[in-house]
Amino acid sequence: MRAQFVMSEIGVGLRRNLTMTFAVIVSVALSLALFGGSLMMSDQVSTMKGYWYDKVNVSIFLCNKSDAQSDVNCAKGAATEDQKKQIQADLGKMSAIVEKVTYESQDTAYKHYKEQFGNSPLATSLTPDQMQESYRIKLKDPQKYQVIATAFNGRAGVQSVQDQRSILDNLFQLLNLMNTAALFLMALMLFVALLLIINTVRVSAFSRRRETGIMRLVGASGFYIQAPFIMEAAVAGLIGGGLACVFLVLGRYFTIDHGMALSSKLTLINFIGWDSVLTKLPLILATSVLMPSLAAFFALRKYLKV
Repeated sequence: MRAQFVMSEIGVGLRRNLTMTFAVIVSVALSLALFGGSLMMSDQVSTMKGYWYDKVNVSIFLCNKSDAQSDVNCAKGAATEDQKKQIQADLGKMSAIVEKVTYESQDTAYKHYKEQFGNSPLATSLTPDQMQESYRIKLKDPQKYQVIATAFNGRAGVQSVQDQRSILDNLFQLLNLMNTAALFLMALMLFVALLLIINTVRVSAFSRRRETGIMRLVGASGFYIQAPFIMEAAVAGLIGGGLACVFLVLGRYFTIDHGMALSSKLTLINFIGWDSVLTKLPLILATSVLMPSLAAFFALRKYLKV
């Protein structure tokens, strides 16, 4: 097969169906950009989980004097020194799952509250004796929260046992839901792109039916006739894939590093690095070539019988 002939046929096909080719390029670019963005979002959620789950604590909040009047768990009054010592002793026996235990007094809790919510109107009316003493427990395995909850919930002097991981789980569920929605939209746009590719190939083949008929009469093979159409779809897809890669790189650059500069504004979030972006680009480019090529191949076989 002469490469010059194939390349010339590709150019002819792209020029004849310029509008439809443009539509294919845009739909492929957007769908693959969403695909790459979804993969990056999945990496971001995994990175955040690993970062935050390693830092979350289980907190055992102790009863204070004000809780005795308003909380049924503290009906017997504020936690006594003996109850605190017993809690510390029991936590010491759980070294298999407990990595570190930090005691937070009422004064310390009040100081932390003032640092975080000093501008709140409620902060001016609070006093240290209204704050709760607590034990902040760092677990070796965050999944073992239920062991702590079972051991200390309902015990005299304990107001509640809270797992900070449950708060993060709600956030991650929201992020995963958004990621699923992006994947659904990507699948829809990918389907539209496939329909456009198939239609473009069929129109291109119909407009050159005379040339292909002559080629069949002189004994050209089916693949020789199909090759220019397949290559047209592959070139259009590759251009779309290249644009998708540009969108992903620019998106990472302007949202995290510059422009919005989220990495400097949201210092508590551990954002994905450039390695997560660059590893997705070869997959996107390969998909942008294979998907249109296969769609064109089967479209020609099924509809045109060349």
